[in-house]
Amino acid sequence: MPSLRHGFIATVLSHVRKRSEVDDPEVVRREALDEQAQADTDPSSRATARCDLSRIDGFGFPVHDLSVSGSDPQRTILYLHGGGYISHADRAHWKLVVHLACELDARIVFPAYPLAPEFTWRDSHPQLVALFEQVAIGSPGGVSLAGDSAGGGFALALAQQLAGRPGPQPTHVVLLSPWVDVTCSSPGTAEASARDPSLKLTRLLLAGKWWAGEDSATRAEVSPLFGELTHLPRTLMLCGTLDTLHPQCRDLAARAERAGWDLTYVEARGLIHNYPLLPVPEARRAASEIVRFLT
Repeated sequence: MPSLRHGFIATVLSHVRKRSEVDDPEVVRREALDEQAQADTDPSSRATARCDLSRIDGFGFPVHDLSVSGSDPQRTILYLHGGGYISHADRAHWKLVVHLACELDARIVFPAYPLAPEFTWRDSHPQLVALFEQVAIGSPGGVSLAGDSAGGGFALALAQQLAGRPGPQPTHVVLLSPWVDVTCSSPGTAEASARDPSLKLTRLLLAGKWWAGEDSATRAEVSPLFGELTHLPRTLMLCGTLDTLHPQCRDLAARAERAGWDLTYVEARGLIHNYPLLPVPEARRAASEIVRFLT
């Protein structure tokens, strides 16, 4: 049964998100661009107080490089944040990756990739393939891919691209409430959206269209649910049942089984979108599952 704190947050979000339906796409576009212009892609000094933080240059957008102060990590997690491809990372993302850095003695590489509607997947996907390959050179313990929501979809799309190339491959993939189909076409999605106190389907569909740009929204780089699922590394996927993306996560799990992909799907009954990033007891349990999986 979900915790009382989770229930409180879900109730608050249900009131806040009532205002997030799309009535005028141009208004949403202007709001997204304004929010991005005002956002600071750097983490707060408080969030990273225990860590050394630097940047990796040469990719056309900020790439943060974080590790616990005084450590010499041999493994790396390349983390792609969520936000519907239209919002930058927030403190919840930084809290999670700092926790993983400390628990796993891992280096965290955290790109602030270009966002829709000004940019599409084409403005960062090739660079992230190159970033992974560069980071892998300096990571004798290997590189894991991880991401939440839109970042989870991006992480899976990246893993698929890498699987089709010679060279280093991720050791693990972690997907938290991943958005793996921007068309949201899995059966039951409309019903799931009606129950979801957080995500709004009209906003998802609009952001997905922006992210695809002039390409088909079912292209694997945009919606990896429709991509090749063989030859992928061991993967952990977490999703709550009170999530608009729950049907597509179930769909991905079923496709994984048919493809012979080693995917562990943890379905959390009654929990909302991106619950592993929320200040709730369920998030602590999710963090422990992630650490065990990556250990």
